[in-house]
Amino acid sequence: MNFKKKKKSSATNSNEMPFLAHLEELRWRILKSIIAVFVMVLIAFPFSKQLLEILTYPNNRILNPPKLIFLHPTGMLMVRFGIAIAAGIILALPVLFYQFWQFVTPGLLPKEKKFVWPVIAFSTLCFLLGIVFAYFVMLPFILPFLYSLGTEAITPTININDYIGFISRIIMVSGIIFELPALSYFLTRVGILKPYYLKKYRRYAIVIVFILAAILTPPDPGSQILMALPLLLLYEISIWISVFVYRRKAKKEVSQKA
Repeated sequence: MNFKKKKKSSATNSNEMPFLAHLEELRWRILKSIIAVFVMVLIAFPFSKQLLEILTYPNNRILNPPKLIFLHPTGMLMVRFGIAIAAGIILALPVLFYQFWQFVTPGLLPKEKKFVWPVIAFSTLCFLLGIVFAYFVMLPFILPFLYSLGTEAITPTININDYIGFISRIIMVSGIIFELPALSYFLTRVGILKPYYLKKYRRYAIVIVFILAAILTPPDPGSQILMALPLLLLYEISIWISVFVYRRKAKKEVSQKA
């Protein structure tokens, strides 16, 4: 009997991936992700002029918009490359999410692995919704406020590198923040997260949300509230998603036992 247990234990250990194999797997996943981003950057670069026009639209639509300039001969080239890199990362999101979940899935149960594709699709959708929110809601509010801080004697003339860098940070941060519901869905599916924990720590989450909003946005109350309110809403949506998934999972387990 002891021999069988020992044999079974050794068989289980032989199936487990050693530490060096984990590192090798991680290396290949990162390499494939980099290749995917590189290919998407090459695809996006010819469209960098059109993307630049889209990114400068929130500035140009303002009444008496500030003039955007570049200060070095290579300034616009670096801007175009920066835009292509950001677009390449966004276009490669499905691949990046896939590589991440492929690295994680060996540690999941077979019934948990089937949720990987829905999570990848949901994660990509949430990130894109974050980009849309930043572009159509946050930027039209933040930019006029920041420009209004000037005076009659001090009018803004903005370096295009600084402008694109600022816009890109707002958009990317918003996309990452909108991943909260997708994370809640996956963690609840695999049994790591329960709705009780999200409800229990709601008041702490509110404090953390306003701290994050203060860090991630310009130092004015309007921008901070504009960032904090969606964060709070996303937290509540994450609770609803967790409750829905948890109840469905519990009902399924009860029906299987019956």
